[in-house]
Amino acid sequence: MPEILAENLSGKSVVGSDGAELGLLYNITMDLKSGTLENLVVDPAETAGSATFPRDAQGHYLVPVANVQAVKDHIVVGR
Repeated sequence: MPEILAENLSGKSVVGSDGAELGLLYNITMDLKSGTLENLVVDPAETAGSATFPRDAQGHYLVPVANVQAVKDHIVVGR
């Protein structure tokens, strides 16, 4: 995957590989010891419906970075 600056990702829409809108990227978590990215923190859309990702205490989806399939106009993640 090509290099992308984090500032260009903030607020980008996140969609499932099936085209379903999940929400907007709120933040990204990382392991401080290894520096590896862990999860996309997604502010869920009202239409997100039956997404099966775990949620944090604020209700955001925690989407594993390993699920990211593409980053262009949207961030596409495998469900």
